[in-house]
Amino acid sequence: MKALSLLSGGLDSILATKIIQNQGIEVEGVSFTSPFFTADRAMEAADSLGILFHTEDIANEILSLLKSPPHGFGKGANPCIDCHIVMVKRAATLMPKIKASFLITGEVLGERPKSQSRWALGVVEEESGWGNYLLRPLTAKNLAPTLPETKGWVNREKLLGIKGRSRRPQLKLASELGIKKFPTPAGGCLLTDPIFSQKLKDLLLRGKINRNEIELLRVGRHFRLGKNSRLIVGRNEKENKSLLELTTPDDFRLQVVSFQGPISLLRGEIDDNTLLKAASITCRYSDAPRDGATVVCYRASGKEKKCLQVLPLEDEELGLLRTGRNV
Repeated sequence: MKALSLLSGGLDSILATKIIQNQGIEVEGVSFTSPFFTADRAMEAADSLGILFHTEDIANEILSLLKSPPHGFGKGANPCIDCHIVMVKRAATLMPKIKASFLITGEVLGERPKSQSRWALGVVEEESGWGNYLLRPLTAKNLAPTLPETKGWVNREKLLGIKGRSRRPQLKLASELGIKKFPTPAGGCLLTDPIFSQKLKDLLLRGKINRNEIELLRVGRHFRLGKNSRLIVGRNEKENKSLLELTTPDDFRLQVVSFQGPISLLRGEIDDNTLLKAASITCRYSDAPRDGATVVCYRASGKEKKCLQVLPLEDEELGLLRTGRNV
């Protein structure tokens, strides 16, 4: 008998895996990657649990979901319920390849008000099409028995009935099972980050969603200069390099002459006023003096470099243009 664990690398998924292992059942792990989360923590957890580990790239599915998630967003730009459905479906396709009989997750009833409510857990079961094979060892006694339980593949009496937002039961169980190393619950998905979510929602309203656009959201300070134009200003040498790598042929790159400063990337519908404002913002984040005009040069791919003389934009106007608080 073998189970496949949807392993996030967090404490709950580690505990769920350990509970099933302790029933003498072989477990393998699977985690998922996208522009918004990695499998790094899950890989470390799999190593500590001594299990085989698989990764699945679900970037295309997540990018598609972001345009209009059937079950909506959480507090950020996180379509958690629909994302969980995608993960269960993808994990199910792996089961026959590794000869696993059922799936397990670390979900706990009521731990997250929206994505782990009784309704949400039921939606994932029904819409994934694999609900009867989806076992949640930490909260199983709060839910109807699944096929692994009714068939006797696992002993339901040895499963748990944890529910609610308190972490004390999990911490106590971790101590009992000798699990000492695990990450904090937060920080695994960029879509839950308030600043990133604000920038992403701005892009969803006005722009195209693709991998290049998403990678660009991870870099620099972002400004909306018009309905269909935006500026991204690098904050350090590493981000300047990233902006150069993410530049497309239609983008403009701006940089201050004679002073240390950022590289800025201007994208979208661009006219003379937009270029002037972009140059003023680029100047503002350079070492150029605030009380005089500075030369900022710009160019698009394959085109002649041109320059403007500008004053740095005032901070009050900067705040009105910013699409995220990346100070």
